[in-house]
Amino acid sequence: MKLIILEHYSQASEWAAKYIRNRIIQFNPGPDKYFTLGLPTGSTPLGCYQKLIEYYKNGDLSFKYVKTFNMDEYVGLPREHPESYHSFMWNNFFKHIDIHPENTHILDGNAADLQAECDAFEDKIQAAGGIELFVGGIGPDGHIAFNEPGSSLVSRTRVKTLAMDTILANARFFDGDLAKVPTMALTVGVGTVMNAREVMILITGAHKAFALYKAIEEGVNHMWTVSAFQQHPRTVFVCDEDATLELKVKTVKYFKGLMLVHNKLVDPLYSIKEKEVEKSQAAKKPYSD
Repeated sequence: MKLIILEHYSQASEWAAKYIRNRIIQFNPGPDKYFTLGLPTGSTPLGCYQKLIEYYKNGDLSFKYVKTFNMDEYVGLPREHPESYHSFMWNNFFKHIDIHPENTHILDGNAADLQAECDAFEDKIQAAGGIELFVGGIGPDGHIAFNEPGSSLVSRTRVKTLAMDTILANARFFDGDLAKVPTMALTVGVGTVMNAREVMILITGAHKAFALYKAIEEGVNHMWTVSAFQQHPRTVFVCDEDATLELKVKTVKYFKGLMLVHNKLVDPLYSIKEKEVEKSQAAKKPYSD
């Protein structure tokens, strides 16, 4: 497990975006080899998405051969509703990059058979070869996606009733009116995310500090579902200083001492421009035996 500690939210967002960029480019995706990326919604990943859009616009990154799978969607909220996660992803990310719409996968919270929709989502992930990198965020109560406290740590994509803490936290997106906040959602399971080959979890802000403490310093506990990722072979937690306020000083010092090593994951920062130059040079290289 890696814990990346940056001073501010903007730096944590940029580090995460650089990591995603390097992972996609080093994977060398193509028409017969798509990079599969799991994605979250919410305010935490917005800074990361903005940097990824910047990389695309600068010609350093392409999503042409990337398939995405989102973590969750509200039940009963129309797709075109401004607070649906379909709207969120298109307005904040997808419409600004070169990803093909058919390669974006978001659960349908208005499906006639919700469990069948969840089962089909799992099948689509398997058909795509599994998730290469699943990016997630957490709530103050340590839930990942909508796997609320008490969720099974081997759960799969399913219908989930939202905890009151989550409803209260999301009320700000619905004019502060609790009556407007959906009470159910479709969500990938903890087990679904655990099956990804790599997981990166973004945790920022002092209000997430206790959840980070539970995720890092205490044991695996279904009441703090993010703690399950202690048992994943390739987990990267990316946080800002505020999120470390509940951690022991020695824990913070230990992981900060590893930053010289961990920063090599994003430095050098790769670009598809370099790949194109390499291909061009290879094409010009005369034959020799």
